[in-house]
Amino acid sequence: MIRSYLLFLLRCGRVALKGDWRYHGWLAFLFIVSLIGLNAYMKQLVHGLAITDLSNDVSWGVYIANFTFMVGIADAAVMLAIPVYIYRNKSLSDLVIFGQLLAVAAIIMSLAFVVVDLGRPDRFLHLLPGIGKMNFPESMLSWDVIVLNGYLLLSVYICGHLLYSRYKGHEPRAWFYVPFVLFSVFWAVSLHAVTAFLYVGLGGKPFWNTAIVGPRFIASAFVSGPALVILAFQCIRRVTAYKIPDQAILTLRSIVQVAMFVNIFLLLNELFKEFYTDNLHVSAAKYLYFGLHGHYSLVPWIWTAVVFNFTAMILLALPKSRSLRYLNVACCLAIVGIWIEKGMGMVVPGFIPTSLGDITDYTPTFNETLICFGIWAFGLLCYTLFIRMSLPVLEGKFTFSNAGDWKKRDDLRLEESVSRTTNPSA
Repeated sequence: MIRSYLLFLLRCGRVALKGDWRYHGWLAFLFIVSLIGLNAYMKQLVHGLAITDLSNDVSWGVYIANFTFMVGIADAAVMLAIPVYIYRNKSLSDLVIFGQLLAVAAIIMSLAFVVVDLGRPDRFLHLLPGIGKMNFPESMLSWDVIVLNGYLLLSVYICGHLLYSRYKGHEPRAWFYVPFVLFSVFWAVSLHAVTAFLYVGLGGKPFWNTAIVGPRFIASAFVSGPALVILAFQCIRRVTAYKIPDQAILTLRSIVQVAMFVNIFLLLNELFKEFYTDNLHVSAAKYLYFGLHGHYSLVPWIWTAVVFNFTAMILLALPKSRSLRYLNVACCLAIVGIWIEKGMGMVVPGFIPTSLGDITDYTPTFNETLICFGIWAFGLLCYTLFIRMSLPVLEGKFTFSNAGDWKKRDDLRLEESVSRTTNPSA
């Protein structure tokens, strides 16, 4: 059995590298950007976090901003699992795999952002039982480590079982994976809730210390995650022969539409609480939205997010958003707007002003930006390879019975290429 699994993984790896010049060009581009990001991280590893704009006053920046956003993207799989396994819409069953694969790539990126934020990766040893102390259950960080890695294992298992069953040519046994899918729905919501609790639990940071952060995180995740899946589905339809029905995209549109209204409503509640009371703890919100004592570095960020989110909400409310052109615009605006809102607009203001009343501006350095681009490129590279190896299996073109034919075709192409090289007249 283990040998069969290993052969399946080996053959999937070979399939993932097949494609035309456009596919290989895309892989090469992502690989080069990933290497640039890795080189920037090596500089940070040598010189330390001193080469970033992080400081004792603002100790979380763009790395944690991306981490928070990617945890929300990982929840996208839930939005496909609910209509399929709870409302039994079997026409979308194969698409759950695409959502779960996106969750795998998103969690890999989330873990990567945590690693680069640590400065020294060996600090992870403090979490290992026997070497360090995880401080479970009193530490919220230990809960976050558990839910992140647990959701990663769940997603890998679900995707692996479904694809391996298709590869072997038999229907996957429901009792062997459906309970895990339903459990992953609960786990995905818990994943982002625990991430929100990391902020809420810091009582010394009034900007985060509000009960509405958890619901806001989940609502925004149910916007950005499905919005990214909508764009991914259209890319798959455009560059492959795999048929993704319009029903799947319109189902996700309905989810994004409702979640965006909830997200905006919660945002307005938060703004009312901050500015109507006008108490001593409103300084962070004033710094974010209007600037404070001559410091305005985050004002363009947050107002860009506000404009993008409200525009996306209006577009989604219009019947025209059933057209893919308008829907794509709304999805792009929502993704960028929520990245800013949950990222730079959520993380940095929590540190401003400091407990001593100082204001320390934070702007990502060029090296930090390169590292972020590198991790994003690596995540997209992983998702591209995941999709490429899964499509032939779902289409029935790559199965256990015809796996040998793929190798024969490769060998034949290789022989023809060698023959043309050695004998040009042929």
